[in-house]
Amino acid sequence: MRGRLIVVSGPSGAGKSTLIREALDAVPELAYSVSATTRAPRPGEVHGEHYVFLSREEFERWIGEGEFLECAEYSGNLYGTPEAKVEELLEAGRSVILEIELQGARQVRRKRPDAVMVFVRAPSLEETRRRLSGRATETAEAVETRLATAVGEVAARDEFDFEVVNGDREQARKDMIELMETIIGGGSDAERS
Repeated sequence: MRGRLIVVSGPSGAGKSTLIREALDAVPELAYSVSATTRAPRPGEVHGEHYVFLSREEFERWIGEGEFLECAEYSGNLYGTPEAKVEELLEAGRSVILEIELQGARQVRRKRPDAVMVFVRAPSLEETRRRLSGRATETAEAVETRLATAVGEVAARDEFDFEVVNGDREQARKDMIELMETIIGGGSDAERS
């Protein structure tokens, strides 16, 4: 049986990566698609595990060769989902989570209308600002750019099938795990949360 394609998107600072990691730990049928990017690695990030780090020239070559399911520019860097690995996992019966931004999520929705779309957000814009500032990996200017982008992303949340509000971390973790189990179990009929 073919796996389900699950897109998780939302503003920077929403806690997507943490919730996805916890869902992957709790739901063995899930697999994670490692995105490619032109941005520099953050401290502790490993090539091939967190991202496939490419030069802009390499990334553009991959675009020309049709290697991506989706790709987009976000905050001055290119991001994309290598399609071959996603297909391999889906064919093997694994459900695959893509953690991508709004532009990429829209591309996947057009190419794969059967993809399940999940939006993750912080409870408020002020909380988003606090989380981004607390990372200490970005300049104040980068935080403001990401915050401005977040406003538009939150406005698009109705384009998604499900929403997880990450205010209380433990509750958001439970919600995400339960949602993933429902989706894998054929839960497209599940109510929007």
